[in-house]
Amino acid sequence: MTIFNPPHPGSILKEDLMTEIGIGVTEAAKQLGVSRVAFSRVINGRAAISVDMALRLEVWMSTPSAESWIRMQTEYDLWQARQKPRQAIKPISRFYECQTAWKNGQGIRENSVENCPP
Repeated sequence: MTIFNPPHPGSILKEDLMTEIGIGVTEAAKQLGVSRVAFSRVINGRAAISVDMALRLEVWMSTPSAESWIRMQTEYDLWQARQKPRQAIKPISRFYECQTAWKNGQGIRENSVENCPP
């Protein structure tokens, strides 16, 4: 389930964690084993949380899990992408649907549009 305008997961790190425990960007980056610039870009929403960063955060904080960080990033990315105008994409053709059904043994004997159910 996608929420309306989810926050960038880096902002959660910045606002909730770092403020709460009183740790600075330099120290957090050092403890995570990443550059200050890389960590700063993440917490300021200018870079995504990578799988590597999610794994580092999981070990560093114990919770949330790496999967949770990736899920938050994905929800953010999807919401952002859906806000941009996109090229019209034509839905998959009826012929392809019949080919797939035929290959999956759904009762279509020949590989043609005429044999597709309505």
